[in-house]
Amino acid sequence: MVKGNGGAVGIAIGKAFVLPDWEWELSDSAVDVNDMAFEFERLHEGVRISKTELQQIKQEIAEVLGVEESNIFDAHLAILEDPVFMNEVAGIIQRQYKAAEVAVKEVVDKFVNMFDLLDDEYMKERALDIKDVGTRLLKHLLGAFEETKPPEDQPFVIVARELTPSQLAHLDSSQLLGIVTATGGKTSHTAIMARAMGIPFVFGIDGGVQTGDMLVVDGESGDVYVNPDEPIVETYRERRQRLAVHRERLQTIVDIPSVTKDGREVNLSANIASLQELEQALKQGAKGVGLFRTEMLYMDGTTWPKENEQFEVYRSAAQKLQGKPLIIRTLDIGGDKQLDYISLPEEENPVLGYRGIRISIDRRDMFKTQLKAILRASEYGNIKILLPMISSVEEVRRAREVLELAMQELRASNVPFNGHVPVGIMIEVPAAVAIADMLAQEVQFFSIGTNDLVQYVLAVDRMNEKISHLYEPYHPAVLRMLKLTVEAASRQGISVSVCGELAGDADALPIWLGLGVHELSMAGQSILDVKSRLIDSSELNGKQLLERLLACRTSAEMKALLHSGGSDASRTAE
Repeated sequence: MVKGNGGAVGIAIGKAFVLPDWEWELSDSAVDVNDMAFEFERLHEGVRISKTELQQIKQEIAEVLGVEESNIFDAHLAILEDPVFMNEVAGIIQRQYKAAEVAVKEVVDKFVNMFDLLDDEYMKERALDIKDVGTRLLKHLLGAFEETKPPEDQPFVIVARELTPSQLAHLDSSQLLGIVTATGGKTSHTAIMARAMGIPFVFGIDGGVQTGDMLVVDGESGDVYVNPDEPIVETYRERRQRLAVHRERLQTIVDIPSVTKDGREVNLSANIASLQELEQALKQGAKGVGLFRTEMLYMDGTTWPKENEQFEVYRSAAQKLQGKPLIIRTLDIGGDKQLDYISLPEEENPVLGYRGIRISIDRRDMFKTQLKAILRASEYGNIKILLPMISSVEEVRRAREVLELAMQELRASNVPFNGHVPVGIMIEVPAAVAIADMLAQEVQFFSIGTNDLVQYVLAVDRMNEKISHLYEPYHPAVLRMLKLTVEAASRQGISVSVCGELAGDADALPIWLGLGVHELSMAGQSILDVKSRLIDSSELNGKQLLERLLACRTSAEMKALLHSGGSDASRTAE
């Protein structure tokens, strides 16, 4: 068995077809100055053909999967229309006398490397979109667009180093059983399409599979069996049948209120980074957006996004939600998330450095622009503002000063907005927990970011392979931090939501019920699983279990209690 990461749930059983890597052999010899016009002509023709193909693919996907899924290819078209991308290519041709395909590859590699360096899964996966577009354009420039395809009329599990949305769109979905790749992630466009198609997807499997091997692919656990024994195959056939029944049941609860057996309602919201993700989340019954990560608006461009550009996105999201809450987190860059068009200092420890609200307060004009866009959009829905990386009362007050300035400028221009937009803060550093009682007097709500909170409390870099095993959300210290935060908010009468990965872990549900958290925000695909557990649980038993969890001395004890007797007890109403 080979261990990978689950990207789209489901079980696939079938023979592998390994998609070979495309090898580029490009000559770096200089182009004669007299041939420069021809190189530009080749470039523009390649772009034209590529755009035509992408528009055709988009139309085909819309007919099969729906309009929302087809919008994935808008991002690909936008790359080909991006003046910065094309100007960089043109500049290399013109200044360095290089062939069009060489220039395209250099620019694609530059952007891919830039995104790959980011310590953010969503941003890393945007590199695949750029590579997909670059590959399409390069193949046209080289006159070699023929793909190696699986045999017709035979079911298969596709295996590849990476599988782009374009490649997936060209596969016969009626024969595609599953997807196994070396690269990718849960929020990649390939993963989104796979989930929409109901195709199991596992990423993080590099090598060890040959065409014709029998595979068993578990898209939830990330396990892949290569040429397994018949008992394993039979076991997974039975699990596949049970999973099909479970999926059917989950679809029946999409419109059921998320209420425990003893009447406690818990709002299940979605974490999103784009309008496309919002569409997916609403299909899963999301009752709002608990975290709109706005970084992508900044990282997709080459300059600070304009106020109107941001306003249109925020307004569209608010309108799609039709009155449901939309919590917009202000720009959270720095650390692992960099912008190519601004110079941030090189730091010994960027995770503890110039990031989040520290940058926003320092760059007031940029911050004010975003706040004005959010305020303008507040006329169209139930919008709240969320400030990241808060560690002091002073930071909240300085952020509010900029917010007040944004309001004054909008009033002076007679621009309508909600003058009472709620402001909340992320609780993700220990300092915020320690003064949560003070911070609760400054804001209208807390949102607990468990991902960062866990790593800061435990002093564990979750991306460091040497110590990643120490990154333990079920650590007793973390639970105590959560309890202190919720109690401080409760005394002040403000609401608390949770928006980290722990919110989408159904096993953690008794903790939230016990603490009295009334809103959980998670990846859209986790909502129905959490709801299924929720409607079979009781708040009373969650509170009883919490007392037992607080007495645990180790993470193992906590997990055992949740997984076994404690978990069972929490699901049975008194």
